[in-house]
Amino acid sequence: MNYTEQINALLSLIKKELHRFFRIWTQSLIPPVATSVLYFVIFGSLIGKRIGDMGGVDYMQFMAPGLVMLSVITNSYSNVVASFFGVKFQKSIEELLVSPMPIYLIIIGFVVGGVARGIIVGLLVMITALFFTKLEVQNIPLTLLIVILTATLFSLAGMINAIFANSFDDISIVPTFVLTPLIYLGGVFYSIELLSEFWQGVSKINPILYMVNSFRYGMIGISDISVDYAILMICLFILIFSIFVYVLLKRGIGIRT
Repeated sequence: MNYTEQINALLSLIKKELHRFFRIWTQSLIPPVATSVLYFVIFGSLIGKRIGDMGGVDYMQFMAPGLVMLSVITNSYSNVVASFFGVKFQKSIEELLVSPMPIYLIIIGFVVGGVARGIIVGLLVMITALFFTKLEVQNIPLTLLIVILTATLFSLAGMINAIFANSFDDISIVPTFVLTPLIYLGGVFYSIELLSEFWQGVSKINPILYMVNSFRYGMIGISDISVDYAILMICLFILIFSIFVYVLLKRGIGIRT
């Protein structure tokens, strides 16, 4: 398979992934925006008035970046886990694996679909936030970098979940019992400075804390953790997950029987 054929194959896979979630946009794009509106109304407008400032800024401004990241994480993850398990369930993934298309291009194709959906939903949530609070991006390159890296990481995580899943029920276990608790305990709605020393230490084990805070730093210039360290950790996890997915697909684990 020459270079041109590889590019065409990759573009075809990406086009399929984009078409998949755009075709069902009422299910893939609208619900996250509706959910964010509820968060802004309940946590921001009602509870936020009682809380006051958080980290030196209005609570609504503090919360908005966290909600954007929440939508990026959940949508990039859910897009890939559903899409990849779908082709696995239909046995069409076997056709991809036996084709001349390199495995790393297959991974890139699915990940790009997840990243695209994560970024689009994140942008929609950010636009929604502007109706509730004032947002001025302090560091555009950092903000974009964190969004892309985070969406890539959770797209890979979704692919790992799909590879090991044996039924549609299995693809909901990790989001329900692992991903959701980590997100809500990752500083989306609060600063870890409000916690005791012990619980601050526990919170720093949560990788999502670093993603939310580094994105918040890019948006409004405040963070509870080192942004440089956060970027390093995200890149490290992306490398580990990429190698892991490649090995799983190369060996046919969870695919071939």
